[in-house]
Amino acid sequence: MPAVSQASTSGAFTSANRAPARPHDHATWLNTVVLGIVFAVAGFHHGFFETLQGNTPTNGWGIASIGEAQRMWEHGSDAAVTVIHNFLATGIAAMALSVAVVPWCLFGLRTRHGRTGFLLLFVALTAVGGGIGFVLFYLTAWAYAVWLNRLLRDRRRMMRPPTRAALAAMWPAALALSAFLFIVGLEISVFGLPGLEPDTVLAVCWSALLAALVLEHLAYVAGFARDRAAFHAGRAAEAVGERR
Repeated sequence: MPAVSQASTSGAFTSANRAPARPHDHATWLNTVVLGIVFAVAGFHHGFFETLQGNTPTNGWGIASIGEAQRMWEHGSDAAVTVIHNFLATGIAAMALSVAVVPWCLFGLRTRHGRTGFLLLFVALTAVGGGIGFVLFYLTAWAYAVWLNRLLRDRRRMMRPPTRAALAAMWPAALALSAFLFIVGLEISVFGLPGLEPDTVLAVCWSALLAALVLEHLAYVAGFARDRAAFHAGRAAEAVGERR
């Protein structure tokens, strides 16, 4: 039997028993998971109120998700579009697609067509009464998920360590605040704010949503910094392991 060197057996043992590397897009992935589920909540909201309008025709493509009987303040109609010209069917379809988004975000995003599926689910949700206010939000999430995933594979795209560290530290707060302010804006759009003029409530609602959108951008940029830090830490650990 030919002799096997100690170095080769040691290397084989190391590679065979090394724990699988943690994906270096974890923060980007988590951003898309959390925000995708939050946006799905908005679609479910619309669908729920559409079903309350019953088995009645929509009389067109553009609809008010919240009917006159359910409206809680002057501007609380939550505009939407639908290709299904029936409120009950539209609401059921919107709620079903909203629910379908959740497992796709949790388990489907890292599949071959994960990001494409994410986009198609939300486009379909928009087309069946899921609302229009979240369109810019989910397009932003999809674009970052695709673009940053490519950047993470490009070792030439670097951040200076101090910048990377500062941005990475902001990531959890940026993600949490973006999701929170989106939900705040959503709930204000439905329930209003008692004691305030309708135009003031509308301004507060849009301010919360605008802040959520700005923080969404920050969450992805900071998440990218976090992922790059993990990438560099992983390569440094591999280099140390190879020298041993």
